[in-house]
Parts: sequence; C-alpha cells; structure tokens
Amino acid sequence: MRNVRVLYIPQGFDAIDQGIIEALRQTVREVYVAEARNMAEQASIVRPDWLFVLNGLHVFPEDHLAQVEAVRAMGIRTAIWFADDPYFTSETVHIAPHYDVVLTHELSTVELYRGLGCPEVIYMPLAVDPNRFRPIKVGTEHRSDICFIGQAFWNRVELFDAIAPYLKGRKVFIAGGLWERLRSYKRLRKFIRKGWLPVDESIRYYNGAKIVINLHRITEQGKDNKNDLNLPGLSINPRMYEIAACGTLQLTDVREDLQHHYVPGVELETFGSPEELVSKLDYYLRHEELRRQIALRGLRRTLQEHTFVRRLQLVAEVLKWTE
Repeated sequence: MRNVRVLYIPQGFDAIDQGIIEALRQTVREVYVAEARNMAEQASIVRPDWLFVLNGLHVFPEDHLAQVEAVRAMGIRTAIWFADDPYFTSETVHIAPHYDVVLTHELSTVELYRGLGCPEVIYMPLAVDPNRFRPIKVGTEHRSDICFIGQAFWNRVELFDAIAPYLKGRKVFIAGGLWERLRSYKRLRKFIRKGWLPVDESIRYYNGAKIVINLHRITEQGKDNKNDLNLPGLSINPRMYEIAACGTLQLTDVREDLQHHYVPGVELETFGSPEELVSKLDYYLRHEELRRQIALRGLRRTLQEHTFVRRLQLVAEVLKWTE
C-alpha cells in the first residue's frame, strides 16, 4: 500500500472507471473520487498528492484546463490517462500539455505528446476488472454462437456486410448504435439490439457466446473520429481484456502490440479478412474443446497480467508513489 493520497476524476466509462477506483483502493492509502466539474474545488479541500484523471473528454466542462492549472498552482501533481487515443487526438493535443504526466494506452501517440513538450509521457495499456468481467453461468436468453458488441463504425459495417450470408443460419447477437448503416440491415435486423448495452448485460452476453468478434474501430479523420493527424491505431482496445476475462474465445483483428499481451492461436484467435473470419468461425464452432482451451488460456493470461490492480501497481511505480 503506497503512502499516497489520490483524487480520481472519472470519465464516465463505467467499467474502466470502477476498475481503476477499486484498484486504487488496493494500491494507495487514501482515494477520493470527484466529478470533473468540481475537481479544483475538491482538490482544495482534500489536498491530495496527485490528481489522477481518466481521459478528460466528452463530459468534461469547458473550464477543465483552467481547473487543472488551478490544481497545479496548489502544488498538487497531476496525471491524465488517455483511454480514447488516437480517435480524439485533435482534442487531446490541447489537453496533454496542461498535465505534469501523460499516460496513454496508444503507442502511436507517445511521440506526439512528447513533441508537444509534455514533460513526462508514458505508454500505459488499459486492463480489466476481473471481479466484474468473469466467467458466470447465464440462461438461454444470453446464449449465441457469435456475438459482437460495439458501435457500427464504418469498418465494422463493411465486415458484417461481407459475412452476412454466413451469419444467416447462426444464432447471432449484435448490440450497439448505428447498425442501420448496414446494406444487409434487413437480413441481420433480427440479430441486432439497438443502442447502448449496459456493462453487466454485455458480460452476460460475452459469457453466453461461443465466440465473440472483436474488431477495432477505424482511425481515419472524418470517419467518426477527431484524428486530424491520421495517427494509426497500434494498441489493443479494452474490449480485448474484457472478453478474455469472461473465459470466451475471441476472434480479433490484429494491432501491432497485440503480441505483447496475448499469443495468437494460443490465448485468442485473429483474422485479417472477412474470408479468414468466416473460415475460423466455422472451424471453432465445430471444435468445441479447442475453442474452450484457447479461451481458458486467454483467461489465465488476463488474470495474471492484465487486471487493473496489476496496472495500477505499474502506474504507482512510474509515478514514483512511495510505499
């Protein structure tokens, strides 16, 4: 337990925020949580050693950066952990220089922030809360052959349009917004649950699926993103940890740093085209024991290395939080 007092400011990403808060409680002596609109006021009351902010986007107030500067003026150290890189770098480039330390889960943005003169920039992958994302028994209403949960970004639309003929005879569950973009929407509509799916429901569907597809969103500017520099996505999304923590086989597209977190073909499976995805879906749906073995190895790797407790211990080391 580090002898440090931390004031944490959530982004509003329920699964990530709660995982970080619980991990902080196991890592540092005192943890306080405040809303972004009150961060400077709460910092003046609590007087933490560190203000620790997740992401700093979307729901943060217009005076966000003024509040951060006010906190720094109190002699309190500040750190931000970007969880949406590189999709909003048009905004994060204005935020990062106001913090003492910038953590980012995305490899491609490390040099970007260093080039802006940020004094300390650290690559820090995200993780999962295994107390929440875990193997559980579910009823038939949550069971499927193939599951995908996420927004219908255009690359995802193209993929599901391409594999729609294969999905026709399967038990499929798709959830998220914008799926009306599909050319094959009428064909797939019966599989789609529109809108945001609560985290605990997602966990049930991950557990009930034989295979979960994971496809990272496209990064190009103008396609649902604010990425003026068109930085590539090199790092894996938090969904990869979450699916693995449920003990379910996932088929994922490949990001550069995937190999540093999981072993393809051993702890999860990968695909590079719609044709390869269909081939591997068909193969693993017919080979249950192999499917379960890979999923369990992925679960074990996740519990050993990719929990928020493990990640916050690393954060504590790099930020030099004293024991």
